[in-house]
Amino acid sequence: MSLGTGFPGPKRTLVGCPDFAFSAILGAMHDILLVDKPQGPTSSRVVELIRRKLKVRAGHTGTLDPLATGLLVVLTGKGTKEASSFLNLDKSYEVKATLGVETDTYDRQGRVLRRNDREVTRHEMEEVLKEFYGDIWQVPPPFSAKRIQGRKAYELARKGVSVEMAPQKVSIHFLELGEFQFPSFTLACDVSSGFYVRSLVHDVGERLRTGAMVAEVRRTRVGPYRVEQARPLEQILSENG
Repeated sequence: MSLGTGFPGPKRTLVGCPDFAFSAILGAMHDILLVDKPQGPTSSRVVELIRRKLKVRAGHTGTLDPLATGLLVVLTGKGTKEASSFLNLDKSYEVKATLGVETDTYDRQGRVLRRNDREVTRHEMEEVLKEFYGDIWQVPPPFSAKRIQGRKAYELARKGVSVEMAPQKVSIHFLELGEFQFPSFTLACDVSSGFYVRSLVHDVGERLRTGAMVAEVRRTRVGPYRVEQARPLEQILSENG
């Protein structure tokens, strides 16, 4: 995904867990696997495939939607005991979205609820994005892994149960508009733990009074780890040994 420099924000500075905070953990941990997740499988399915391949206990440190690609941090063996150390790490994403369409899942895989043919200019988009920089209150998507009374929200949503999601405070440290060719646009963002890219796109669409949905999303960073360091899932599963 090609991203430009259209959104006039502050200089990009990656924040989150400083390197020294991980030195004690990672210095002794060899049970960490950086996976470049393909589009399609759930994060749990990726972990299951790795567990079968390596014949070890395994778990991921943060869910990626089936639609999403990119960095999935998988801990194996004794490393799974350190999962809590990864929970509050900031993350980076690249997203491609479409204006004028609203779905129940906030992405292109959902059921279309509304369409709107109102055209939006790049300037309008840039002005709205300024409202989302910094600390914001965000409502998670109804189709998400967020737990509601012990059950995942998407399990209830699939059964047609109306779920009221409580807003949570999250932070956007960097937000940049890249390509813009109505109705498509791309964004790059650095965000806090607990942030939902689908909710960001949905909320931007609401502010523009057009609706919007995620078409593609790629996670490029989790704390100090980058997707360039990861190996494709297919490669990991095809290795001998």
